Amino acid sequence: MTIHPVKKKISIVIPSYNEEKNIAFLIGQINETLMPTDYDFELIFVDDGSKDNTLNELKFNSEVHRNVYYIELSRNFGKDHALKAGIAMAKGDAVITMDADMQHPPEMILKMLNYWENGYDIVYTYRQNANPHAKRYQKATSKMFYKGINMLSDIKLENGTADFRLMDEKVVKQLTQIDEYEIFLRGIIKWTGYKQLGIPYTPSKRHTGEASYSFFKLVKLALRSIMTFSARPLYIVSGIGLTFSALAILYIPYVLISYLTGEAVTGWASIMATIAFFGGLQLLVLGIIGMYVGKIFMQSKHRPTYIIRSTNLMLVNNDLIRV
Repeated sequence: MTIHPVKKKISIVIPSYNEEKNIAFLIGQINETLMPTDYDFELIFVDDGSKDNTLNELKFNSEVHRNVYYIELSRNFGKDHALKAGIAMAKGDAVITMDADMQHPPEMILKMLNYWENGYDIVYTYRQNANPHAKRYQKATSKMFYKGINMLSDIKLENGTADFRLMDEKVVKQLTQIDEYEIFLRGIIKWTGYKQLGIPYTPSKRHTGEASYSFFKLVKLALRSIMTFSARPLYIVSGIGLTFSALAILYIPYVLISYLTGEAVTGWASIMATIAFFGGLQLLVLGIIGMYVGKIFMQSKHRPTYIIRSTNLMLVNNDLIRV
């Protein structure tokens, strides 16, 4: 009797927000890439509160393709939480995360799998050069974001580190045990350790549609990610406070000498400017502290980081079945 080896299973998790025109094309490209291989694979799409026809496209394609599944979140929870929802339902020997807009080339999956087979637990991608299809403000914000993360935290991310990555099942198991209300997956995955390899890539042009992130959303994401993964801003503002306090002490002898010698203390305008400056600095410090306190407050509530409204997947005895 011939014994056939069990195929390794690959789960591909794809967060989707208003990607109705990209779904079918992406499925075709992934199938074309992986069908000739010896891997068994599944595609898990996570609809993150889309306002277009994305969900209906996912339902239709899940009926056409037996390896396509969907998870509908009750509202828009954000990309990282959508990824976490899909990762929690993935049961492959390796899990790959990628975007639905075709900027992550499906053919690179084969290279990731090759490195995984050679012993790497995490294979992630980063942009070798600036995204040629991004707008100017997006390039500038992205560059500032990674500089800020590397300067203000203990982890180091390559400029342009993407959510296009492969993780071994043991990494996924550890990742699903992390319960953070505001999670920064790129930082957390780097923090986990394991044997990691970064490979460069050049983003492709979006198949259809435009990027949904505005300048202010990108800035908000950057601030939130830095504060989620690092307490160093608190140390920095503490250092600034101590520095200015020390400088203020040096001003005291001048005031005392002027008073004892009967000379008027000059510089009314400079004093008012100094008061205004320190007032603004205090508000900045209080604002940073307040943001951290707010994060602690939200974490203490232990609310779920996402809510699944519907899905065609179900976990039974730790196995995924179609419903």
